[in-house]
Amino acid sequence: QVQLVESGGGLVQAGGSLRLSCEASGIIFSINVMGWYRQAPGLQRELVATITRGGSTNYADSVKGRFGISRDNAKNTVYLQMNSLKPEDTAVYYCTAVRNGLSTPTYWGQGTQVTVSS
Repeated sequence: QVQLVESGGGLVQAGGSLRLSCEASGIIFSINVMGWYRQAPGLQRELVATITRGGSTNYADSVKGRFGISRDNAKNTVYLQMNSLKPEDTAVYYCTAVRNGLSTPTYWGQGTQVTVSS
């Protein structure tokens, strides 16, 4: 099992920045890809960004150029730096981890609220 604990959400004005953190614990060696999803009220959960253990990244088109995902394997922590935030970025952000050999998230954090005011 892997446990994921997010932190860093909050309220920010449009154009501002936030940095989310997610610390993983448990059977970490079983994990390759970590990432972030988000879910806004009334909408489906969507992928934001992912990063492999080797540092390869993938972003949703809506956040490219504004968000940056990074990972510290020594600390078992993944980060999401969010810049130039827009009201439409308002959502609950979930940290995820994918077990080796799988393609969809196996583990989910509890979520952290990000609210961007206009």
